[in-house]
Amino acid sequence: MPERPTPPTPSRMRRDFAAVRRRVRELLMIGKALANTDHPVMAHIVPMRRCNLSCAYCNEYDDVSKPVPVETMYGRIDRLGELGTTIITISGGEPLLHPELDLIIERIRRNGIIAGMITNGYLLTAERIHRLNDAGLDHLQISIDNVKPDDISKKSLKVLDKKLQLLSKHAVFHVNINSVVGGGIHNPQDAVVVGTRALELGFTSTIGIIHDGSGQLKPLQPEEREVYRRMKSFEKKNYSRFNHFQDAIADGRPNSWRCRAGSRYLYVCEDGLVHYCSQQRGYPAKPLDEYTIDDVRREFLTEKGCAPHCTVSCVHQISYIDHWRAPQTISAMPVPEQIDVDIRELVQIE
Repeated sequence: MPERPTPPTPSRMRRDFAAVRRRVRELLMIGKALANTDHPVMAHIVPMRRCNLSCAYCNEYDDVSKPVPVETMYGRIDRLGELGTTIITISGGEPLLHPELDLIIERIRRNGIIAGMITNGYLLTAERIHRLNDAGLDHLQISIDNVKPDDISKKSLKVLDKKLQLLSKHAVFHVNINSVVGGGIHNPQDAVVVGTRALELGFTSTIGIIHDGSGQLKPLQPEEREVYRRMKSFEKKNYSRFNHFQDAIADGRPNSWRCRAGSRYLYVCEDGLVHYCSQQRGYPAKPLDEYTIDDVRREFLTEKGCAPHCTVSCVHQISYIDHWRAPQTISAMPVPEQIDVDIRELVQIE
């Protein structure tokens, strides 16, 4: 099928109007979260486990899975809406491989929920970006791991820069570029190059620390810590600047915090099961259609043994909303044997 003609570049007025509406909805989300704890703030859903890449550090993809049927996705989104979820971020795998992704995004917005997505960016075209605009996408994140592709990752600036230029020209939604350190990335200084380019194109820039296979801490080397601190200066309102979570990770120190995974944050896999996060799949592993307010309340109070050395920053940022209240009094999950507010970061992935 031939590609449809690309619509005109969005006007500055359209972009500004979309940004204002998005900000208002985000402020309402924060107010709702502060007023009541009986609902999830964020859920990650996986409509497609398959990915077109195979990054060496990633444990969240395969190369065989079929897309989750769109009617099944509708049911999961509607159930998250019934639970009062305010943000849904689509992840994978690679979500752009799903043939009906636009309909999934539209369904999220129809439920009055903020819609985010994490993608490797390879499949973006100008026409595809306009379809995401029309579907109502609010936030998009691309993680770029290096300047040139290598044996660890193909998500490189050299490959993706033209895609970033297309996003800068055509996207109405907010775009964040996340660079990384740790996890075998060969040249930590690449993160600075990636972050600088993101700011040049009008995007926000964040820095992530790659965790091990169970989401646990791998302390940074001196050069990596220096790059991390330099990257933090790129975004003065970076959420992690005042919660100190990432600072402790960079220095190899444990964090003391109340993980609200399974309550304020849900990870819904392609099978429709609710897990604590992408790195702790198997807990509690309950079907979303059976998940109730009682589950949300129980997990709000459940202490997770993996929390001190966790590097899954999106879970921490969501949980931090409630850091000041409700001590966790239920012990359920052992420590794994292996030892990984700016509203824009609340909708992004680690």
